[in-house]
Amino acid sequence: MKTSAALPILLITLGSLWFLKSTYLLPETSTMLALLLVASGVVLFVIDGFNKSSLVTSPMLMYGGAAVYLYDSAGLRMSHVLSLGMVLMGILLLLARSERIPERSMRQRSHDERLSDNGR
Repeated sequence: MKTSAALPILLITLGSLWFLKSTYLLPETSTMLALLLVASGVVLFVIDGFNKSSLVTSPMLMYGGAAVYLYDSAGLRMSHVLSLGMVLMGILLLLARSERIPERSMRQRSHDERLSDNGR
C-alpha cells in the first residue's frame, strides 16, 4: 500500500519558497498578493466570459491588485485607494445595469442549478 505524497510535496514546496525568499528571488508578499489578484481577475474574465457579473468582479479584482501594489510601493494613502475603488465600483455597477450587457450564460446557470440540486 502506497502512502500519501502530500508530505513530500509540502516539504518541497515550503523548502523552495523558503529558499527563494531567503535569496531575495521571490518578490515581497504584497507584490505577490497584487499579482495574484490581478491574475485572478483576468482568469475569472476568461473563464466566465463577458456578462453582468464578470463586468464588475473582474475589474474590481484587478483594481484590488493595483491598489495593494500602489499602497505598498507608491505610498498612496488608504483613503485615496478606497475612495477610487468606490468610484470604480459605482461606475461598473451602473454599466452592468445596461440591457446590452448579457446575463450569465444559460450553460453557467444550468451548471450552478445542478450543483445546488445535488447539495440537498
